[in-house]
Amino acid sequence: MNRYEFAIRKKHPWSTALALAVAANLLPVATLAWSGDNDGRADRGAVSLLKTIPVPGTALNSTGKLFVFDISWVDQPTQTYYLADRSNAVVDVVDTKKGTFVTQLQGGFKGFTGINGTSGPNGVTSSGHCLFVTDAPSRVVSFNTSSNPPVFVNAVTTASGDLNRADEMAYDPSDHVILAINNADTPPFGTFIKVDPMTCGLTQPTAPSPGVIAPDRIIFNAVGGVDAQGGAEQPQWDPETGKFYLSIPQIGPNVASGGVVRINPATRKIDRTFPISFCSPAGLSKGPDHDFLVGCNTVFDTAGGLWSATDPKTAAPIQVILNVASGKATAVVGVGVGDEVWFNPGDGHYYTASSTSPLRPLDLSGAADAQGAAILGVIDAEEKELRQLVPTFNVPAIIGTGAHPASTAHSVAVDAKNNHIFVPLGANNVYPDCLTGCIAVFSRPPSGD
Repeated sequence: MNRYEFAIRKKHPWSTALALAVAANLLPVATLAWSGDNDGRADRGAVSLLKTIPVPGTALNSTGKLFVFDISWVDQPTQTYYLADRSNAVVDVVDTKKGTFVTQLQGGFKGFTGINGTSGPNGVTSSGHCLFVTDAPSRVVSFNTSSNPPVFVNAVTTASGDLNRADEMAYDPSDHVILAINNADTPPFGTFIKVDPMTCGLTQPTAPSPGVIAPDRIIFNAVGGVDAQGGAEQPQWDPETGKFYLSIPQIGPNVASGGVVRINPATRKIDRTFPISFCSPAGLSKGPDHDFLVGCNTVFDTAGGLWSATDPKTAAPIQVILNVASGKATAVVGVGVGDEVWFNPGDGHYYTASSTSPLRPLDLSGAADAQGAAILGVIDAEEKELRQLVPTFNVPAIIGTGAHPASTAHSVAVDAKNNHIFVPLGANNVYPDCLTGCIAVFSRPPSGD
């Protein structure tokens, strides 16, 4: 068990933070104006809903609605938001400056198969005029965004004969290399893919069958440097160290033991492991001062066991801020758990898409989650302190008439120029303009309010 420094403040109990957030979100959407002047690190008040941006259905979508999606991304220089939309088998594109839906990118994406591990699109990232998207089966796609709309460039595979997806990824702009993670394989593995920064073209990697060693592959097993028994999640490139960091939910047989590994792109090997317990690391976001926010995806209880709705012990949800220079891990209590996390340098806060928070509605019988609020967590990056819990929305699956898969609010990205926070939501009749699914936009009051 690793020891955490716990970031707990009596003035910011998580129950109070949620109550304030609920009150703020009950305000009419029209009371807030779209604004681009909410910049700087000053705390301008509570985060609340600004507007929603409807997502249209496509011909490939039998329901005509958005339910299943994965990672989202904001390209900061162009203020463009991208969402890996599995329901529609596209990448949704939004202008974050104007708050308007732009287009949907076709890339031959797999769509939702009923199993996340064989679906796509999945991860999204960008660099310059290049946009990269992961997909199934074991596929990475490139677009050139200098054209309007962006143009498909090419696609490569990360493993031959593998139906599983390429999932999260990160880009090293110094060496022009993508590290793409196949998380659903056993053991999981990563593939290093060369990028032509001028054309955005991807060079086909060696891509042998899963489990086969290759010079452009790193396998996450004991021989490869980490015994990853529960997949591998989000990689991040750190320009300060010139290395990749990758969250590993479970290391070894103990479900409570996970961590973050550091990968040297020159040797393509793990050169350091940061153990993190009672978390199951998933999301990962580079923050200030050598810090990374590690997004936990499992709730443990106060005794260190796996928590459930009928657990006689209290839930102990956390997120973890890891300093990769010192190795110190600081637990931020009361927010969690979910998938994607994001650091916004515009206001100095981390944001967590905590779709599986223990605060969400639960069916005590152990059945699927009930419809109701999920959590957008707001963490002060400098103080390492929970500031607010903002309600988002989960939608349960429907079987029979009107059948559709479940939708969880597990994705978040932020525009650092206007500090607008983007959270996709499955189709529902609770949020305005969200009957076909939408992207909810949250913000703080602009300066002068």
